[in-house]
Amino acid sequence: MEISARNTIKGTVKQLMPGAVNTEVTLEIAPGVEVTAIITKSSGERLGLEEGKEAYAVIKASDVMLAVD
Repeated sequence: MEISARNTIKGTVKQLMPGAVNTEVTLEIAPGVEVTAIITKSSGERLGLEEGKEAYAVIKASDVMLAVD
């Protein structure tokens, strides 16, 4: 994975809360430390996100995006 954003944090998907349009994704980046992002439901499906899978929080300004290898 190559990305221009400097702030990437690797974590494990702890919880997925899918809705009609968006999915709330919680990553555990260290024991007891979590980051939550809201992404489109289709992006979550395309990334193959599921609990226990490793993913990255990509932080740019006030936005949080997710990426996987």
